[in-house]
Amino acid sequence: MPIPLVIAHQGGDGIWPGNTMYAFQHAVNMGVDVIETDIRQTRDGVLVVSHDERVDGKSNGVGRVADLTFVELRTLDAAYNWSPKDGPTFPFRGQGITYLSLEEVFKAFPDMRFNIDMKQTDPPIYTAFCDLIRKYNMQDKVIAASFSHQNTAAFRKICPEVTTSADESETRIFVFMNFAYLGHWYSPNFKTFQVPIKSSGITIMTPHFVRAAHERNLRVDVWTIDDPQEMKHMIDMGVDGIITDRPDLLMKLLGRNPSN
Repeated sequence: MPIPLVIAHQGGDGIWPGNTMYAFQHAVNMGVDVIETDIRQTRDGVLVVSHDERVDGKSNGVGRVADLTFVELRTLDAAYNWSPKDGPTFPFRGQGITYLSLEEVFKAFPDMRFNIDMKQTDPPIYTAFCDLIRKYNMQDKVIAASFSHQNTAAFRKICPEVTTSADESETRIFVFMNFAYLGHWYSPNFKTFQVPIKSSGITIMTPHFVRAAHERNLRVDVWTIDDPQEMKHMIDMGVDGIITDRPDLLMKLLGRNPSN
């Protein structure tokens, strides 16, 4: 695989309506390496692609994803409120772009690699997530992530064959231990960091952090980088993947001509 990996955030939310089949298909056609997405569960137990807890901000509906059935969710326009930066207003509104189930995504893109963030914690969704990964034999194509340590720990226990990224608390511990030059005492049970440049006023993405991670054979993916100059800085730092809303810009910077 190329380094750094081009990881399309929500399929490329700066170009197309994020977390939709339209975005995912265009990202695949473009030739990205990984699609980053988020999952929640509907009232009737269907795992769906959704970043936000509520549908209000993205669609023409109202309410929490967890309070709607999948059929109800499918009636909503998932591109209703999306507009590109400095572009036309609501260009995909009314074009039949709907919410997706994770099962639909796995069926449509069985060979694609995914970074999937478990957004929901209550009720937990890690068992249903693991079951679906196994059903579609996606164990080697999915990195499971969550900000919640409870989610991450439970998922690792029931789905040990699937790679996970460090959760927020694990990243914090690693950063602080390496600041204190105690990183060699840390025994990680994850394979990847997925981190912002800064968090809570602390700069995480430094050459020292990347070196320390690589010394432990840990990957470093950084999010969410949309500015080409910032992308170049991260590339020079040696990151393994860049999560971006503008995969088209990153691919051009890397000399990889987007396919569409």
